[in-house]
Amino acid sequence: MKRILYIILGGMLMFVVTLFAAFSSMRLAIHGREVDVPSLSGLSDQDAAEAARKLGLNLSVENRFYSAAIPPNHVLSQSPAPGSLVRRGWQVRVTESLGGQQVSIPDVTGQTERPAALVLKRLQLDLGGTSHLPAPGPEGTVLAQSPPANSGGVFGPHVSILVAAPETDAPAQAYVMPAIVGLTISAANTRLATAGLHIASSVDPSTIPPPEPLDTTADPAIPPTVIAPPPVSTSAVIVSQYPAPGHRITHSDNIKVTVAHPADTSADATTPAPSPI
Repeated sequence: MKRILYIILGGMLMFVVTLFAAFSSMRLAIHGREVDVPSLSGLSDQDAAEAARKLGLNLSVENRFYSAAIPPNHVLSQSPAPGSLVRRGWQVRVTESLGGQQVSIPDVTGQTERPAALVLKRLQLDLGGTSHLPAPGPEGTVLAQSPPANSGGVFGPHVSILVAAPETDAPAQAYVMPAIVGLTISAANTRLATAGLHIASSVDPSTIPPPEPLDTTADPAIPPTVIAPPPVSTSAVIVSQYPAPGHRITHSDNIKVTVAHPADTSADATTPAPSPI
């Protein structure tokens, strides 16, 4: 009887040891594939790609902005932040510096959409958002642009245009503005997209540098250097919005938000989409 008991106890002990060994191996396999995201800011495109490759990470250029502080073809900002723990094969999105603004913004108002896009492309500028507004005159004519012609201190090589659309007597489709405070930029845009809406501008106060003291010895003929703030991450959490929840909104209205980076950036995916009025 004792022999049978010893056999049973021995089998149970072996099972526990085997289970512990399997758990330890699984934990080691999972954590062994995790790496710390390196700091890529200030590195050249090639050096940043090589640093990411050595850790088994994928690098992608998400955006490009002008910066007087960072040379062209160098990393301006990154996401995830340096030191973040991610798995191998993770995608690290970076914003590339274009250096100081050297291209004069052309005047494309009065042109049709396609010729305007070609003018921007020749100057290595990108056509940003295109909005349409019912207006008298030829359909497809550019009514306004942002930034305006010959603007200085422009953050990015993007020019958005407002194009004339045929006038109609039908009222514009309106929606009730939902509450998007607490959502990430990405989650909020996903909700708004169901009604054809999107966030027009977002501001992260923590990335805006403090004003520099006035240099009384500077040559007034030389414009001051403008340093572009880094782009707002799509994982940033919205802390305020305009228009406020419950207000009437149409496709021509601009949705503006202010964001922050709290420790917990989980978004509430249960926020309802805008409902038609």
